[in-house]
Amino acid sequence: MKLWAKGYDLDKDIESFTVGDDYILDRRLVKFDCLASAAHARALRKAGLLKAGELKNILAGLKQIAALDAAGKFEVKREDEDCHTAIEGWLTAKYGEAGKKVHTGRSRNDQVLAALRLYERETLGELKTRLGAFAAACKKVAAKQGRLPMPGYTHMRRAMPTTVGVWLGCFAAAAADDAKHVDFLLKLIDQSPLGSAAGFGVPVLGIDKGYSAKLMGFSKAIENPIYAQFTRSKFEPAIMHLCSQVMLTLNKLATDLVLFSMPEFGFVSLPEKFCTGSSIMPQKKNPDVLELVRGKYHAVLGEELKALSLAGNLPSGYNRDAQLGKGPLFAALAAALASLGIMAKVADGLVFNKEKCALAPELFATEEAYRLVKAGLPFRDAYRQVAQKFRGR
Repeated sequence: MKLWAKGYDLDKDIESFTVGDDYILDRRLVKFDCLASAAHARALRKAGLLKAGELKNILAGLKQIAALDAAGKFEVKREDEDCHTAIEGWLTAKYGEAGKKVHTGRSRNDQVLAALRLYERETLGELKTRLGAFAAACKKVAAKQGRLPMPGYTHMRRAMPTTVGVWLGCFAAAAADDAKHVDFLLKLIDQSPLGSAAGFGVPVLGIDKGYSAKLMGFSKAIENPIYAQFTRSKFEPAIMHLCSQVMLTLNKLATDLVLFSMPEFGFVSLPEKFCTGSSIMPQKKNPDVLELVRGKYHAVLGEELKALSLAGNLPSGYNRDAQLGKGPLFAALAAALASLGIMAKVADGLVFNKEKCALAPELFATEEAYRLVKAGLPFRDAYRQVAQKFRGR
């Protein structure tokens, strides 16, 4: 039975349209809804709305559902609409009245928000771990091959000398800043929406939302219930923006590697096992993995723009449009996590070619101009003198 059921049947086409793919997407949230429901059940008991035996049954049931979900055996059906209905239906089928009481004092709105926040908190933690692993892989290669000189580029033309270590260090530094962004977001979302219900709080029942917040590991509960609903338009796009920034870091590295591993450059080679082949050209070894990472930046950016666009022009309070932001959130986080794992592996396998990385004389033009400056020549004159020397080359 649907959480909102009022004794009439919904048109089947309307039902299919409004449910969309939510029942599939929600399989990611089963574990987290169980955690939030356990905290809520304890808060209900504290408020005298559940008996001790009912709480015991609910907690045991939620633990069993989480175990079934971990084993891939908990089903969320289209007719359930979402994991929240499926979980309550399972509890009611097994425990009767206790299962019917578990939704007391909450709306599906704050229930969804609580599960999303717990999912986001765990996933952001994993993202930070993978950022660290990616940065470590870059530093590991830099420690072994970092002193090797290589050309630096501006405008896609040889510019000045640099080293493998400085070039790779750029991406390790970017990942470190991306990790700071994760820390900010973890602090931002460290507030429980549970207890805001449909956006206007829970009258009469005396449920302690600070207590359930503490049980879920949040530092506080959101005080303003309307803002709790608004955070879905604020926090999710912010998380997707982080994903876009992570993917921009990886996009830049992937783009450089596609160029630098070309035979025409030959600065670096990719392990053969990282490269795919052509179905028609026997000699081809293609950097498809880099091209896909490069492209995923644009895909993630599109997901962020979807979320930002969905959030605009909505009146305060909950609106069903918010449901359409769940897929982009999951897609953006999944792409960032997968791409970080892949690029850490790619970075670890890079091998640089000393001969191909050799520095051409023109790369030292700026250094030559500065030597003339140190000898007393004005910089503009030194600049023109060296420019004239290399003009015919």
